[in-house]
Amino acid sequence: MHRFEVWAPHAHRLAVLAGAARVEMEGPDEQGWWRAEVQSAGAETDYGFLIDAEEKAYPDPRSLWQPDGVHGLSRVYDQQAFDWSDAGFQAVPLASAIVYELHVGTFTPEGTLEAAIGKLDALKDLGVTHVQLMPVAAFAGQHGLPCMSPTAGPTR
Repeated sequence: MHRFEVWAPHAHRLAVLAGAARVEMEGPDEQGWWRAEVQSAGAETDYGFLIDAEEKAYPDPRSLWQPDGVHGLSRVYDQQAFDWSDAGFQAVPLASAIVYELHVGTFTPEGTLEAAIGKLDALKDLGVTHVQLMPVAAFAGQHGLPCMSPTAGPTR
């Protein structure tokens, strides 16, 4: 089961297309949010939103995973599936941080999270204490999609 939410204050009708299921959404509430629970949806279910009378399903603007790019369907990503192995990690205080803004798509020739992970020791040797991933969402073009691959897993 997965709960879908989308902010669409001007829509008259919304449905979520999740896998083979089409479920009408309830809303909008007083703040413009629509919601639906889909029993058959879970990790790796492709989904999109059907707005008013349109037949095209639109991706989730807050999606965590866009496997087919910014115009394709979104995919449910299970954040609990990652097996964390760094329970003893203690970050330095933010006041003394040296932050590196890393654009995954241009940081390495491959432009992937996996390739960026291989370069983290070099950033540490420079004195970097925190890495901020840029951009925070996929975008169209050659350098936007590779950074959204969930196969590499989270990094610190």
